[in-house]
Amino acid sequence: MRGSTVRWLVTVASLLVLGAGNAWAQKKLVVYTANESTLNDLVFSAFKKETGIEVEPVAAGSGVLVRRLQAEKARPLGDIIWGVSRSLLQTNKALFEPYVSKNKDATPAEYRDPDDLWIGNNLHLLVILQNTKLVPADRGPKSWADLLDPKWKGKIAFTDPANSGSAYATVTMLVDLWGGGDAGWKKVGALFKNLKVLNRSSLVFQGVGNGEYPLGISLEYAGPLWAAGGAPVKVVYPSDGTTFSMEGVGIVKGGSNTDQAKAFVDYINRKDVRETILKATFRRPTRADVDLTKLPGNMPPLSEVKLIKYDEEGWTEKRTKTMEQIKDAIQDSR
Repeated sequence: MRGSTVRWLVTVASLLVLGAGNAWAQKKLVVYTANESTLNDLVFSAFKKETGIEVEPVAAGSGVLVRRLQAEKARPLGDIIWGVSRSLLQTNKALFEPYVSKNKDATPAEYRDPDDLWIGNNLHLLVILQNTKLVPADRGPKSWADLLDPKWKGKIAFTDPANSGSAYATVTMLVDLWGGGDAGWKKVGALFKNLKVLNRSSLVFQGVGNGEYPLGISLEYAGPLWAAGGAPVKVVYPSDGTTFSMEGVGIVKGGSNTDQAKAFVDYINRKDVRETILKATFRRPTRADVDLTKLPGNMPPLSEVKLIKYDEEGWTEKRTKTMEQIKDAIQDSR
């Protein structure tokens, strides 16, 4: 009787240990992220420290990640997609699980889905990056139109819009800025003849920061990020105007770790987390209650930047057809 009792206790203890191990193993999160490693490492490490949730990142360009989600729709392998544009989030919202974030009220309505299928995190102004060692600060382009000068042929890095929501926004913004229709596309075609089209957004600002390319069409945060590291990088806010690209986060419908995914959505938009991210990586937050003047980066308030109207909804609806036009423009430029 005593021996059987001991065996029973050993069995129960083993099951408890196994159960605890399984519970810990289940405390994980698979995040499909279009952000570069600097931001991923910062956030995933801090998130695990606070919550105990282990993050398994899958890093790629936003277009690549969305195509992967589409292919995995029947059996999702990811739990979160993070760092992709509003255009991609909106056109693929059938892939996402609704969730009312604890930070919903701090995020303006224009930066979140009305059905709570995604919520915005960052606002990225579309800018020109300039390596001032290769091109002196006062001799660089001042406007988007300046990039059409043949002297910049092969010297401007840009991301393939098939892999980047912000690159898609840049091209379509310029079509409108340059007259729309055939006139706008003709100038965009001329611009592509000067561009070096790369597969990932990170390759653009790395190329400018490392001196591989004198110029890059990129996102605002990349300038102060590389400058803070000692690189001779300047941000050019085009005098003919620009717009911004919103990036956000969504919970994958049918993912295996939905509770952990909800915790991540709440974490990533929390005010103190947004301030930490801005201090470390200079990403302009969607939250309306973060004071940029008290944080590093010297980023101007939106009121001081010439912003132009951008028909994001219209270009989102026409994305499939527009991507074919962009592919043709890239092909014709070679």
